Amino acid sequence: MDYYLYHIPGKKIGVTRDLTSRVTQQQGYAADEYEVLLTSDDIDFISNMEIELQKSYGYKVDRQTYKNLINKSKMNINATEQTSTFPVPLNKLKGRLMDCIGTTWQTSYGSFIVTEETIPWLFKNAVTSMFNDNRCYIYNKSYHRQFIQTTTAEEPKSKDNNVYDLIRQWAEDKGIYAKGDSKTQYLKLMEEAGELAEALLKRDRPEIIDAIGDMVVVLTNLAKLEDLEIEECVLSAYNVIKKRKGKMENGTFVKQGTVNYSQKPQTVTL
Repeated sequence: MDYYLYHIPGKKIGVTRDLTSRVTQQQGYAADEYEVLLTSDDIDFISNMEIELQKSYGYKVDRQTYKNLINKSKMNINATEQTSTFPVPLNKLKGRLMDCIGTTWQTSYGSFIVTEETIPWLFKNAVTSMFNDNRCYIYNKSYHRQFIQTTTAEEPKSKDNNVYDLIRQWAEDKGIYAKGDSKTQYLKLMEEAGELAEALLKRDRPEIIDAIGDMVVVLTNLAKLEDLEIEECVLSAYNVIKKRKGKMENGTFVKQGTVNYSQKPQTVTL
């Protein structure tokens, strides 16, 4: 995993694992308003260099190194069959969640994750534990219904619960539709695809979840910038593939009438 030591001229020097999320989305600086001074996969080196460069440039020096801040921000979430409990009081939950973006945990309803999209819901729906004022919890089924469960005929999901609507509202608030364009979103998609490839090779499950989620967010915004809705794009694709016939060959579904070029060529003896 790479860490980026970035510089916002006249403002600060900091470290992050995700420049887009941390610097652009959270702090509001465009790509041409900051520079990357160093990149390293060594958290000790990058943490020490952050402090040294903060001193050298005359900026405020962090009281804790990036490494110690990351270790401190980790949050052990206790999941039972019905609830997920956070080891912090309710009034401090939102700040801790912001420090722990990307944290995942397993529940009986699947894998849950802390993201910029889920944090407002987590904070709004958390309840103080009756046994300990320094702990709070959410109901797993409620999170599942909000962010994971797909629409069914028996239990339709309301528009307010559509995660794509949440993504579009977030993008609207950030000015992506007003100032962004399809080409930059496409480049972002390629960047996220590269991160997914790296995560798959490393079998890093949290990073796989993060990369897949980021790609869906980018595709949602790309569709919107083209005056489309991602739902209609997905439905259009499904209406095509549901009629396809074919078979699995070498780990790939090959539709009927298509040559599978991944097959090894046959040797013909004359």
